[in-house]
Amino acid sequence: MFEITRITARTCSMLGQRGAIFGLAVLEAAKADDKFLLMTADLATLSGMDRYCKIYPDQFINVGIAEQNMIGIAAGMAAEGFHPVVTTYATFVTMRGCEQIRHYLGYMSQKVIVVGSGAGLSQGFAGNTHYTIEDISMMRAIPNLQILSPADAASAVKLFNVALKSKFPVYIRLTGNLNCPIVYKDDVQFEIGKSNRLTEGKDVTIYACGTMVATALKVAEILSEQSVEVSVVDMYSIKPIDKEVVLEGKDTRLLVTLEEHNKMGGLGASVAEIVAEQHLRQTRLLRLGIADVFDLAGDYDCLLEQNRLTASQVAEDILNELK
Repeated sequence: MFEITRITARTCSMLGQRGAIFGLAVLEAAKADDKFLLMTADLATLSGMDRYCKIYPDQFINVGIAEQNMIGIAAGMAAEGFHPVVTTYATFVTMRGCEQIRHYLGYMSQKVIVVGSGAGLSQGFAGNTHYTIEDISMMRAIPNLQILSPADAASAVKLFNVALKSKFPVYIRLTGNLNCPIVYKDDVQFEIGKSNRLTEGKDVTIYACGTMVATALKVAEILSEQSVEVSVVDMYSIKPIDKEVVLEGKDTRLLVTLEEHNKMGGLGASVAEIVAEQHLRQTRLLRLGIADVFDLAGDYDCLLEQNRLTASQVAEDILNELK
């Protein structure tokens, strides 16, 4: 069983979220389960699957650039008792495969794990066709589908293993690149529908997911120098969401959501729905994420800066909101 230590955290970080799952986790899954099946839409080598393909050639299918067919095949294999995991770029698997995910996985409740890599803005110069800024809003509207968003590469492995045990279809949203920031250095338990509080603070609560969790921790350090105490929560389970931890934030001066996703329909919208439904009228909410525009193509850091998602920019926006 995989455990997070300082050594495994560093190893996974170097591989990135995608490499940690498809270079490490799938090998253990196939070893333990002869019904485990890995499928990709022409992304085997890029995802780090070469070793897996050599060891388990009979538990691997490359469908080519045919995302819709991949979901359909996986659903059929699941109906026959197999345990499929499918993957390609997040934008293609969720947008091209949306109808199949809705009908075959959601409506028919077929247990398939869908892993979308390169979510958010991490595709850089590949441009808007490869940015994935609306996948959460699309996927969370599909009944029966669970959504996970790991904060770092080590937690990606942990959440992949959690998804394997789920009775529902699961979409795992992978963000960031190689050498991604480390959030977890020690072993922590993960559970669908829960969250992890990483810091405590009485002034601001930041609910973050994916790569933005590491950014939120940097923001907390910056704001501490301004005597602002920040509680950072890793909202790794987007759906079902941890409602209790959102309600706990009402005692702080400001709630902040931070995500590498369009501010419309994502984590911020989920938290806003809870705040509205629970009639938390005195609760202030600041939603930070990708602007509702198509970005100019650029490298990853430049894109984050365009959307005011760097730690210094987020800290500045929070301070302005507190005034």
